[in-house]
Amino acid sequence: MLDLRRLGFLRDVARTGSIAGAAQLAGRTAAAVSQQLAALERDLGVALLERGPRSVRLTDAGRVLAEHADRMLTEADSAEQAVRRVAGLRGGRVRVAAFGTAARFTVPALAAFRRAAPGVELSFVELEPEESVHAVRSGEVDVAVTHQYAQLPPPDLRGLRQTPLREDRLLLALPPSRSPADDGPVALSDHARASWISPRPSAGFQAVVELACRAAGFEPDVGFRTDSYEVMLELVAADFGIALVPELAATPRAGVTYRDISAPEGLSRQVHATTRHADPSPSVARVVELLVERVSSLDGSGRPRRHPG
Repeated sequence: MLDLRRLGFLRDVARTGSIAGAAQLAGRTAAAVSQQLAALERDLGVALLERGPRSVRLTDAGRVLAEHADRMLTEADSAEQAVRRVAGLRGGRVRVAAFGTAARFTVPALAAFRRAAPGVELSFVELEPEESVHAVRSGEVDVAVTHQYAQLPPPDLRGLRQTPLREDRLLLALPPSRSPADDGPVALSDHARASWISPRPSAGFQAVVELACRAAGFEPDVGFRTDSYEVMLELVAADFGIALVPELAATPRAGVTYRDISAPEGLSRQVHATTRHADPSPSVARVVELLVERVSSLDGSGRPRRHPG
């Protein structure tokens, strides 16, 4: 492997016409530069310089190598500057994925990142955790906002790192006809005879709904199915049934009342920022930091906190 420092001395000899001139450019002594050039010749096994009593000139091999050295050193300098731009959040790229209801804090975090690092290429795609975990592992995505329900088997996280963001409780969304008189928590068993609105069977959350109801001692009577929380809440508001919804999805809506669940206990999902364990990117680290900051600014309902003044 050629030593870039020695190649730089050879290039400067070609530019200045002398070892003394190259030494002056490098801030070294002529003797030190001459020794380095001699070492370069030994490495290659070919003479690069014709040394006279008072002058030096490049051999044909020396001229060819000096031309290549100039290009190599220019590329090396460009590579160093590119790396420094990435390290200083002035270049590179970061690709982010998140599930839909995480947009409440993910989008503000990405907006803050873009303001702080406009030179970094930023992209986003909406993916559910079962897709985004694989995308992070395969290198298609750098940061994924994911969630995991305790009631479901955990994903394969080998080679991945998860930074906790928040515990997202499940709430019971009730229509006007079933709205309780007080603001206290409710037991799912109190609504065993209600009509339920639930995701389609292909969705992981459908299994969570069924498992929660079974833990409460009944099978839910599911009359309406949708994978959209927006549609789910519209159906609740229209008095077609009740639904379990994560706190992040529990947006204020006329005709819908949200209640904490007292039994069964522990109905929630853990939200994480998932990255590759071996990824040292400063941009990835900064995005994760901003996600932590923005999610901590949400109140218990998943809405941004209002600060006085």
